[in-house]
Amino acid sequence: MSYFLFVPLLLSSIFLWAETPPKLMLANVYSSQSHQTELQHYWVSEKYDGVRAYWSGEGFISRQGHSYSAPHWFVKDFPKYPLDGELWLGRNQFDRLSGIVRRQIPNDNDWQSVRFMVFDLPEHTGRFDQRLQMLKSLQAATKLPTWVQVVRQWKVDSEATLMTQLDDYVAQGAEGLMLHDGRSLYAAKRNDDLIKLKPTMDSEGIVLSYVDGKGKFQGKMGAMWVKGRVFDEQGVSSVKTFKIGTGFSDEERSNPPAIGSEITYKYSGLTATGLPRFVRYWRLKNKQ
Repeated sequence: MSYFLFVPLLLSSIFLWAETPPKLMLANVYSSQSHQTELQHYWVSEKYDGVRAYWSGEGFISRQGHSYSAPHWFVKDFPKYPLDGELWLGRNQFDRLSGIVRRQIPNDNDWQSVRFMVFDLPEHTGRFDQRLQMLKSLQAATKLPTWVQVVRQWKVDSEATLMTQLDDYVAQGAEGLMLHDGRSLYAAKRNDDLIKLKPTMDSEGIVLSYVDGKGKFQGKMGAMWVKGRVFDEQGVSSVKTFKIGTGFSDEERSNPPAIGSEITYKYSGLTATGLPRFVRYWRLKNKQ
């Protein structure tokens, strides 16, 4: 039997409890210092705020090893080989989706709106570049049910472009972005083959001093020290002193904001020591 042959599945509308959790690829968190020089190798996609679901060839299994009870009509034309993806209802619909997929007896009307967003082929032995092409060919062949959708993946040319896209997607209600190394094999562990990039916050601070640039920034500003306010996940603020080294244009590095001026910066959460994570310069405060 061909690996990609589709056959109807005679499944009951209620799946049995899975004995063991599926072996899934897990994501690290994006680091500007570690990952920006490797961006050309990564595919980018939306981070869906759904429920991770492993299609075993017979049923949906959660990351923890629970079985999701999907209606027979939803899965009857699914393939016999595994798919890795996300059950998804739409942006900002996680709570409703969670209630739908966790019911032991599925509600047909509710499942009409559910989609299975597929982003990988766990048993394919090729690199992600090859796995992605195979997924695209499956989608083009129109053999998948309409509620099974292969996740759109694209490339970016710079970290600045990536961060702009992150802001745009978050503004539209997305949870963030995912980055998948095209050179990677499917491995059931957490590493930099898969990276998540979540929303940014912004705040203001005062420029304290400059750090001279090196290499391509020789003769220009390399970074600046800033004293500014940051917020944790509960919205509690504190004042910290930290360095900003990214987000500047060539013109801004040649003519940086004056010491004592107030700037706005973006960051993605806080480190264990309370400093802003992945902080980058945005603009002078009140500059439009």
